[in-house]
Amino acid sequence: MRPQRIACALALLCGTFSLTVPAQPAARDAGAAASAPASKDAFADARRRAQDTPFAFRGIALGITLDEFRAGSKVRATPVGSVPVCETDVQAGALGMRLKSHESLTVACRWAHRDDNGWALSQAVVDGAPAAEHVLRFARMEGQSALRLYEISFVIDEVTAEDLRDALADRYGPPRHATRNVSSPGALPVYVWENAVSSITLCFLPGTRNGTLTYLLKGSDAWVKSVVRQWQASDAEAG
Repeated sequence: MRPQRIACALALLCGTFSLTVPAQPAARDAGAAASAPASKDAFADARRRAQDTPFAFRGIALGITLDEFRAGSKVRATPVGSVPVCETDVQAGALGMRLKSHESLTVACRWAHRDDNGWALSQAVVDGAPAAEHVLRFARMEGQSALRLYEISFVIDEVTAEDLRDALADRYGPPRHATRNVSSPGALPVYVWENAVSSITLCFLPGTRNGTLTYLLKGSDAWVKSVVRQWQASDAEAG
């Protein structure tokens, strides 16, 4: 799924009312006027909190720890009975981190289930439809021991992607970035929703009639690279 995410990144570059004395309308009007700023302040506070809260995929929020993810009951996959299976991320494996190591600095999780032949990969359910691929990535943030969720990615079909684009716009408003009706060869239709700490990117892939959906913590690329540098430095010292 990493090449698809890179392709998408390249595309981005192109009141309370009194009922006691009915003979006092002026007092009621004054009370309503006084409550209006309070209501507006509450609404503004709610918007600010939403801006500072990482996006979540069906209740699974970016930034949660791996232990919280494993302990939670939110399995968004089919068939019923699927569970998260986690191992060292393939990116970390390329650096020499041992697969299935609990000491890994980066971990990738997917939902899986047991069938007659043993363990099999499950399908994440996105907007009511099974996804072709999915992965949830965790890494140790600088200065912390816990692995935290920094990316959730899916490959979904075109119909689901189009429906999801409208659903995200209804929930979060128009995307901060959108490329539509792309005419230049190789350019991809991309839609991005952002808040202060995270983003959601929906990218339509040419030829495959698929889309990629990515939830991402802002700044995660920088500290994942920092984790890689730490690992490489420690490995060199050990050698």
